[in-house]
Amino acid sequence: MLKETVTPIRTVHVTRYVTPLREGGSLPAIAEADDGFLYVIKFRGAGQAPKSLVAELIGGEIARVLGFKVPEIVFAELDNSFGRAEPDKEIQDLLKASTGLNIGLHYLSGSITFDPTVSILDPLLASQVVWLDCLITNVDRTFRNTNMLLWHKELWLIDHGASIYFHHAWQNWEEQALRPFTHVKDHVLLPGASELTATDMKFKSILTEARIRSIVNMVPDEWLLVDSPFTSVDDHRKAYIRFLTLRTANSAIFVKEAQHAREILI
Repeated sequence: MLKETVTPIRTVHVTRYVTPLREGGSLPAIAEADDGFLYVIKFRGAGQAPKSLVAELIGGEIARVLGFKVPEIVFAELDNSFGRAEPDKEIQDLLKASTGLNIGLHYLSGSITFDPTVSILDPLLASQVVWLDCLITNVDRTFRNTNMLLWHKELWLIDHGASIYFHHAWQNWEEQALRPFTHVKDHVLLPGASELTATDMKFKSILTEARIRSIVNMVPDEWLLVDSPFTSVDDHRKAYIRFLTLRTANSAIFVKEAQHAREILI
């Protein structure tokens, strides 16, 4: 039986900036931490952060609870002296703006980007990824950018920072919890997702309110204090929990949309 609580997230201290990853506009980087491991660091001083860090944490840990392989997520502490020797002014400014807690994902050395033209997933696994992304409204798992890796012949999910996009405005968020995920039509795995009904039954039983609350409670207070429309951090957390529990309880709405989009596609 799965535990109702999740494993606490470790905190590491970044000791060495290795190299920027310039695929996106937020300038994540590979860095070394005081535990000797390399991490892909996403910085709180980047665009749309810290909301993107909140989405990365919640989306990634929901995926883990549902049984997907996700690189370990850590809190990555940057002190105010870090990056002073960085010669690139843009990167130096980013590091200065990111003092405090950032987020890191364990770097999967030797992994390759999942290519749907080369690798075909089992229909159940494809359906499970589609269900997850419909739940967390992840718009960033397309043919252009799959955000999946193959490592040791297994599929790993990465980069959930574009998920839960409603929280950038918090407008009619309870209504949005009950809306279908229309972007599913662009999902890279939708053509093979023929097992959505079976997936829905399984995942709804796993993703209890207690597990959702346990994940949301791991989000640092300081990430919830930036541009918050709520009167307290506690109210802010309750809104995330409410959104996700509502959406899980009414998953038939987004499952039906996904099935309809797949019928049109194939």
